[in-house]
Amino acid sequence: MRTYALAVFIWLVGLGGAQTQQKLLNVYNWSDYIDTKLLDKFTEETGIKVVYDTYDSNEILETKLLAGNIGYDIVLPSGSFLQRQIRAGVYQKLDRSRLKNAGNIWPEIDKQLASYDPGNQYAVNYMWFTTGLAYDERKIAPITGGKALTSWDILFRPEELKKFSACGIYVLDSPEDLFAIALKYLGEDADTPDQAKINAAADLLAKIRPLVKKFHSSEYINALAGGDICLAVAWAGDAYQARNRAREAGKGIDIKYVIPAEGTLMSMDNIAIPKDAKNVDAAYMFIDFLLRPDVAAQNTQITNFANGVLPSHPLLPKEILDDKSIYPDSAMMQRLFTVRPRDPATQRLVTRAWTRVKTGR
Repeated sequence: MRTYALAVFIWLVGLGGAQTQQKLLNVYNWSDYIDTKLLDKFTEETGIKVVYDTYDSNEILETKLLAGNIGYDIVLPSGSFLQRQIRAGVYQKLDRSRLKNAGNIWPEIDKQLASYDPGNQYAVNYMWFTTGLAYDERKIAPITGGKALTSWDILFRPEELKKFSACGIYVLDSPEDLFAIALKYLGEDADTPDQAKINAAADLLAKIRPLVKKFHSSEYINALAGGDICLAVAWAGDAYQARNRAREAGKGIDIKYVIPAEGTLMSMDNIAIPKDAKNVDAAYMFIDFLLRPDVAAQNTQITNFANGVLPSHPLLPKEILDDKSIYPDSAMMQRLFTVRPRDPATQRLVTRAWTRVKTGR
């Protein structure tokens, strides 16, 4: 009898552990990329506890994904990395019939995503954004004579960039962004595999390296907000987060963001479920939660990144929806471009060139 009771007890403990496991969701996302209050709201509505970790580069996420057993149920890769990772077989196909809010997905953005995820089989868009110039208006006014920054000349002409070096310059640690923009600036195809053209872009970037205080993909937010730097190559939403933090601090720092007139890279961060995810049901519930208009609007208000949920627009403040640096007008949309994943040989070339740019060797 005791043996039977012990067996029942062990079975119940195991069942309880399984139930507890089903009430967990492990999310791996970019830093400063969600309203954390929404995580609590999701838990309140579903009973599922969210374990939320962050990273600040696609390369970090990809290394974990390709190593296997990543331990996360939701990840948010950028477009070109998503495409390469789909080919590597690291994601599950999404069953959109399990997403009752799938009808909220912005068709134009879904179409753009299909260039990375043919047939929209593996992911849905979370946020999309541009890469541009963020700056402390008060600090640069004496340098520019009060004129706004409007061109990539500010970055790629050392004689122009040098004017800002004394007050501090940060640049994204993102070869995908910087090489694409540099190649376009040189009049080349951003996707070119041509070694000579990639080396020319590397040479262009190497000329600005001595003037750059730091290459980093998240620290510039606080550096701008705190007045530690005056100029950064930034992602749109991050620039607006810096602006908001500066306003909250009340020190008179006014951060601006501009898409240079030549155009720039349009990037997309997308929600996907790794192949080895343990909490798949919870993952679907979380994706569906993020596709709700009220949730998407709240995330955009906090992050200042454009979201991929079309019915969220009426819920957004006018100052965000009408801001052409967040939601570009049709004329600027024509000057935005995306990039495809590079073949392995070209990617190795770009990675080595980027290392040379950052280290000067």
